[in-house]
Amino acid sequence: MFLIPAALLTVLGLLLLWPSQSLPGARDAEGLTRVTGEVQAVTPVPCAEVPEGDPAPPEKCGTVTVRLSDGTEVKAEIPNGPGAVEVEPGDDVVLLRLLDGEGGESESYSIADHQRGTELWMLGAAFALAVIAFGRWRGLTALAGLALTFVVLLLFVVPAILDGKSPVLVAVVGAAAIMLSVLYLTHGFSITTSIAVAGTLASLTITALLSAVATAGTHLNGVADETANFLSITEGEINMRGLLLAGIVIGSLGVLDDVTVTQSATVSELAEANPSYGFRQLYGAATRIGRAHIASVINTIVLAYAGASLPLMLLFAAGETPVSELLTGQLVAQELVRSAVGTIGLITAVPITTALAAYAASRRASESERPARSSPPPSDDHWAAFADRQDRP
Repeated sequence: MFLIPAALLTVLGLLLLWPSQSLPGARDAEGLTRVTGEVQAVTPVPCAEVPEGDPAPPEKCGTVTVRLSDGTEVKAEIPNGPGAVEVEPGDDVVLLRLLDGEGGESESYSIADHQRGTELWMLGAAFALAVIAFGRWRGLTALAGLALTFVVLLLFVVPAILDGKSPVLVAVVGAAAIMLSVLYLTHGFSITTSIAVAGTLASLTITALLSAVATAGTHLNGVADETANFLSITEGEINMRGLLLAGIVIGSLGVLDDVTVTQSATVSELAEANPSYGFRQLYGAATRIGRAHIASVINTIVLAYAGASLPLMLLFAAGETPVSELLTGQLVAQELVRSAVGTIGLITAVPITTALAAYAASRRASESERPARSSPPPSDDHWAAFADRQDRP
């Protein structure tokens, strides 16, 4: 009665909000192309002195010889500036080739970044092997669910937001699609999984509503850093506050399904171990476990946001910004709203999922205890046949 309409509404939402075009590919600026190569030599030279009052000279001077993937050798200046790439002979690098002059007759190169595709593939392979080695078939289905999550994000959520659709609706529909497909794919079709899905849907709805109220009440517009500011300028059709809400909803989903699956499985195991437990006992025991789980998850959420915002916190600390101004500024307030709303959504997930699971388990137990339907009394023909068999030698 609940999951089938939710699944149908999710499919309808996907059809109505599906983007008119897919995610655009990467585009280089006019006259600028990306090439790859291997560093052959680094030739440092002393930097020339500059008169007083002129801009400071670069910290490193010299050239880098790079052999491109087509076999040609080119030279580029040693990268300079904050966060500049440090290169050594043998490094695989990405270069930007700029065509100069009329008609692009001359060209210059600059080193932009390291190539790290091979290393990332090796790390991904180690990750997949570790998951499969420990989880076996369940680990394989978890990897399939992870791949499906990326498919939904890259083929629906991001293109739909760029297409001008409501970020909140896109996030809710996308999160529901991810949850309905990934939970069943990972944990199988069972009552336990269905209860976790129902609890996640209910908590996700509460989280979305709380996000809308909190962002409106704190007057957050979603433009808090340079990335959001650049996006608001280049993609003017995107509702930045809605994009903030979408990020909160999708970010909460990853922890919500963890809590709901755990609570549903806990109630199921308690009912299996203690068949005499009724609704009240199952709900009370599982809720105590849920409290311990929530206490650790809250710390996890806060530490995750603190770790992501650590450079920002250091910047404010170095500038001796007052704590009141630090906490009420839009950039930090945005993270505080994320943490608070996500935590409240998690807290609501525990009683909702636990109550559903305890009700289902107690109902199954009561049905199994019903006496089997009594068979009809033996007929006279039955007793006659029995007496006849007794008289035989």
